[in-house]
Amino acid sequence: MGKIGIYLYGIINSNNAPHFFTPQDSYKKESVYTIPYQELSAVVSNSEIIDFTYSSKDVSAERLVWHQKVIEKIMDLKYTIIPVRLGTFMVDEAEVKDILSKGYSLIKSIMEKVRDKIETDLVATWADFNLILKEIGEEEEIKKLKEKILANPKKITVDDQMEVGVMIKKALDKKREKYALQIQTFLNHYCTAFKVHELMDDRMVINLACLINRDKQKDFDRKTEEINTEFAEKLNFRSVGPLPSYSFYTIEIKKMKFEEIDWAKKKFRLSDDFATKNELKKVYRKLALSFHPDRNPNTPGIEKEFDQLNKAYRILTEYCEACKQAGKEDNLPFSEEEFEKNKILVKVKD
Repeated sequence: MGKIGIYLYGIINSNNAPHFFTPQDSYKKESVYTIPYQELSAVVSNSEIIDFTYSSKDVSAERLVWHQKVIEKIMDLKYTIIPVRLGTFMVDEAEVKDILSKGYSLIKSIMEKVRDKIETDLVATWADFNLILKEIGEEEEIKKLKEKILANPKKITVDDQMEVGVMIKKALDKKREKYALQIQTFLNHYCTAFKVHELMDDRMVINLACLINRDKQKDFDRKTEEINTEFAEKLNFRSVGPLPSYSFYTIEIKKMKFEEIDWAKKKFRLSDDFATKNELKKVYRKLALSFHPDRNPNTPGIEKEFDQLNKAYRILTEYCEACKQAGKEDNLPFSEEEFEKNKILVKVKD
């Protein structure tokens, strides 16, 4: 077995919660308990530290199922929980409390936004995709183009086929957008927020996360049933919930690396001691102008240099936020000793 650390599931609005699972009924005998800080608590378990980036699919899937099971039980007990990104480990209890301390203002503001709210995910797909494509193919503009091309079948080119394909894709997108807008309009009264997720394939019409007041869940479910009936011939609906606010406010704990900060500092030619946030912005503007590809069209490798500059700026901007959470409003310390005090950033997952 590898090194044991503390695995984070989420943060709840209570500082006196019980053990949620004892070793007898938990995943790999991991007791799920809480680490309090002021009126909040982190929901955690002692666990072997695993980098899920390099673990097998089975190991990742097992942890995902257990992660969700823990959060579902906490929701059943009527706690408001802000989920933490899957696969988040801390070294020890002191580091967990450090996170709760540094992220306290952010966590409190999120807690107010999600208090007594749940997420329901709604997916709609075409009931008969081939029928939809057939209907689109009969639209006047597309029909005329196809007739024109087929009038001389021996001279049909790849470009002709692509032109028809592009027209069909545009018409399908237009039809999809129409239905998606109708669905959101119907549900708007029952939701406090929407998050539109990426569509997985052409058969999907909408992939929508809805944030709902808990006391409106039955009304929301009733409305989705009405929508399902209304669009029965065209669309199939599937909903998943209630869930915590995965799509809206999942907490990410980012541990920055000194080597990355040092590299970004050198990229910006900053002092070895510290820099200010304003200085960082000024240097970025100056370097961005100097290395912008549009200003250097004939310079080999300028695109890569510009990309690295932007990467360095993102790294230093995040370091700014981490320093601010640690109580350093303006200065960015670059010594390794000071970095250790500011290396953790608590943020909302992008």
